[in-house]
This record gives sequence, C-alpha cells and structure tokens, in this order.
Amino acid sequence: MKSDTLDRRGGWFDHPVLSLLLAVSWLALSRSLEPVHLLSALLIGLIVPRLLRGLLHVGSPIRWGAAIRLTCVVLWDIVVSNITVARLVLGSMSRPQPAWLRVPLACEHHRVNALFASIITMTPGTVSAVVDEAAHCIWVHALNCDDAPGMVADMKARYEASLMTIFRLDGEGAT
Repeated sequence: MKSDTLDRRGGWFDHPVLSLLLAVSWLALSRSLEPVHLLSALLIGLIVPRLLRGLLHVGSPIRWGAAIRLTCVVLWDIVVSNITVARLVLGSMSRPQPAWLRVPLACEHHRVNALFASIITMTPGTVSAVVDEAAHCIWVHALNCDDAPGMVADMKARYEASLMTIFRLDGEGAT
C-alpha cells in the first residue's frame, strides 16, 4: 500500500497539515503573535517536517469537503451522546443495557481503521476496546444498546463510510 511507505520526497512543504499544526501549536504555546514568534512558527513548520521526512509516511490524498462533513457529524453526535449519557446516568432513562459489539471492518487501510476506532471512543457511551486486525473487526463496548445490529450499521454508515470517502477508498476492500 503506497500510504505505508516512508516519505522520501525532497520538498519543503510535503506535509502541509503537519506544518500548519506545528506552527499553530508554537503560537499557542508562546501565547504571542509578535513577529519573532510568527517567524519562529514559520521556521518550525517548515524545518521540523523536513528533518523528520525519513520517519514520516507518505500522506494520503484526502477529500476535504467530506472531512469537514464528517467533523460536523462527529461533533453533533458527541453533543447528542453527552445528553443521552447524562440522562442515563442521572436516572431519567430506564436501566442501561450494556453490550459488546463486533463491528466488522470494510477495509484494511490503517488510518481509516484507527480513525474509525478513535471516533467511536470519542462519542460518549461507546468505547472501542480492541482493533482486531486478524479478525478484521473492532470490538466496541456500548453503555446502552437495545439494537446491536442497528448500532453497528449506524456506526459503519455514519463514520466508516465517510472515512473511506475521505481517503478515496470508495468501494475498495469491502468485505
């Protein structure tokens, strides 16, 4: 898989997202927008990825529109799940029905699967406990689940399908 090869390119701006994150992090840590800090952020954003290029993997091209849409979906789901978990914990809902869910993976793309597991964990009420690459699934613990197949299908449709679109894997590696 091309995305698993180490980056041997020689450009100065081969990892723009990493460069931007480093520069913004520097500015946040310095808590200043003075010219010296802006120049430092620019240099850090350019030099650090260049120095690390032998250790970094080649970036995957992504669809930014789909990434923004998924971000909005995840943020909305986090808000709704927080409210649901709060109601469950504070007692206005009926007794919780915890469950272990086996969520089959639709592709072998490591970034997609890692992000899928991370999104599941970020959403209150669910925790991805194991990404079982041998069994090609993620084991998820749900705090309250009355419809296991429906919950699995919802996670796959809302998150995994979007991640596959973002990383241009539409229709690839489907199981």
